[in-house]
Amino acid sequence: MNEKTVLKWRKRRSVEDLPMGPKARRSTVLTPVEEAAIVALRVQARLPLDDVYIALKYVIPHLTRSSLHRCLQRHGISRLPKGDREKPKKFKDYEIGYFHIDIAELRYEGGKGFLFVAVDRTSKLVFARIYRKATKLAAAGFLKSLIRTVPYRIHTILTDNGVQFVQREQGTSLTFPHIFGRVALENDIEHRLTKPYHPWTNGQAERMVRTIKEATVKSFHYSSINEMRRHVRDWLTAYNFAKQLKALKFKTPYEAIQELWKSKPEAFIVKPHHHMLGPNS
Repeated sequence: MNEKTVLKWRKRRSVEDLPMGPKARRSTVLTPVEEAAIVALRVQARLPLDDVYIALKYVIPHLTRSSLHRCLQRHGISRLPKGDREKPKKFKDYEIGYFHIDIAELRYEGGKGFLFVAVDRTSKLVFARIYRKATKLAAAGFLKSLIRTVPYRIHTILTDNGVQFVQREQGTSLTFPHIFGRVALENDIEHRLTKPYHPWTNGQAERMVRTIKEATVKSFHYSSINEMRRHVRDWLTAYNFAKQLKALKFKTPYEAIQELWKSKPEAFIVKPHHHMLGPNS
């Protein structure tokens, strides 16, 4: 036994075991600078754990959800005060046929394509196409394809203020006739726009863009745009026909559409099981 240990014990006033680890707990994964960034974001923004993780996972690539949670625990901020917790906002209920639309860039070997995505607010059905250019003609063609594919009436679409969807006079809120809007008008569809500089109001489409990217270009390499298109098409089929969603009480989008067809057939143009692309098509 070490002599210094004996002397240290003799100076104690109790015989209880004491913690022998380092007094200041440190992460074996995160640097002090990274921990400081995490703490600053949590304290200043009052974000939930998952939102902090999403915001920082690309800045700190080795960050995991568990290491983030341990970091917050070490600094005594693993729980937000009840008054600071964001209350989940529920979307206003709409009839089936309200689509959120967004665009994203997808890269493949030697080039890039543009993903147009539409998500139904009620059925969660996802429709997507990849074009070589993100033009207003491509946007109009995408809307026409969406209308032909969906078995029910589309009554409303929500887009951002991009030039593919709307033409504005610079510095004003005035809009001018646009081919995308004309397609909507010809099909009795109301075209709504997000507030300028408020992209989060189209969150359903933006989240779906992230989901598709994570399942495709962030996980796989594509040698051509056609290869990328095939994979996105296959992923969409699996999502619409096999993905059970909590928001739909663990039904797939296709199952939700079948139920709506039985309860509200007047909202449909054709029977969905005769019109929609199936997994074996």
